[in-house]
Amino acid sequence: MTNLMPLIVLLSWLALPVGLVCIVDDWLLRPRRAPGVADAPLMKLCYWVLPLLIGAGVLRLLLAERLDFSAVLLAITVVTGIVWGFDVWVLRPQRTAAARAAGRDPAATPEPGTVDYARSFFPVALVVLVLRSFVFEPFRIPSDSMMPTLLDGDFIIVNKYAYGLRLPVLNRKFVAIGEPQRGDVVVFRYPLDPSTNFIKRLVGLPGDKIEVRDNRIVINGKPVSFSVAGKYDDGCYVNMSLALEQLGAHEHQAIFCPVAIDRAPLVPACNRSGLRGYVCGDEDAPGFLRTAPWAGEVPAGQYLMMGDNRDNSDDGRSWGFVPEENLVGKATRIWFNWDPHRAGGPLWGRIGTAIH
Repeated sequence: MTNLMPLIVLLSWLALPVGLVCIVDDWLLRPRRAPGVADAPLMKLCYWVLPLLIGAGVLRLLLAERLDFSAVLLAITVVTGIVWGFDVWVLRPQRTAAARAAGRDPAATPEPGTVDYARSFFPVALVVLVLRSFVFEPFRIPSDSMMPTLLDGDFIIVNKYAYGLRLPVLNRKFVAIGEPQRGDVVVFRYPLDPSTNFIKRLVGLPGDKIEVRDNRIVINGKPVSFSVAGKYDDGCYVNMSLALEQLGAHEHQAIFCPVAIDRAPLVPACNRSGLRGYVCGDEDAPGFLRTAPWAGEVPAGQYLMMGDNRDNSDDGRSWGFVPEENLVGKATRIWFNWDPHRAGGPLWGRIGTAIH
């Protein structure tokens, strides 16, 4: 797919000028042609390729690493609604009057194709916008930071109303429903780049004093329940320790390395392309990277987020706290799994798994 991206980008850019040509012809020039006169060859080509160009534009949006889908859906809803409304209140009466003046049946006058597209897309875009903004939103796990709870390639459902209803694009809460709870797996807008969504586990609530040392969490002076359950080895992460941790009402798994971790060895058993592997040593080794201790107090109206993959997570220990207005929703369930970099295809057994 990476090799096709330049072509997809080119086709998506062509969608705008070709679409404008089709709109001008469809709305202004076609109605003036004599009945039975066929479209010019160039216009036939434009009408034929327009759906392909629009499809390329949609594909480019889906593959974009930074994209506010709510803004895209809102724009589609507004544009198609305007086109449809303009036809209903302006163009359709003119077509009807012209047909009657020419002695033709107004019902036999064809509707412009662009209007037909808008009339078809508007209700779909509106329903998807409402569902995605206020009910559920799909999200793809983009990294290993939440292993073993979530894997790179998991597609999950995010409950958008768990922490209150928010206006699309503005992300401003207008109905308070619930509050984030310690241990929730939360999708949020990355504080350093709000165009990017992150997913982590909520560890610290406003006012909490948190300490993290040797992968153990202490909240307000009380150590969090944390017990080593065995070893974790998936061929890419080797000799890691698997732990059971209790955060609030959530008991979940976490992986960590109790000593130094080599973050880039060549691991032949790893079935994921582009990943050299992570190997936990049997004893400490000079020069290997270790996770530094962390301590801080969570400010009012903000939260501390951490990954379950404690030694390989870019989280609040390095970039700080998440403001309440950056919250997107609560992760609830895995609905699909597919990592194109992992051999063997989808992990079917993960479908339908609840997220704890």
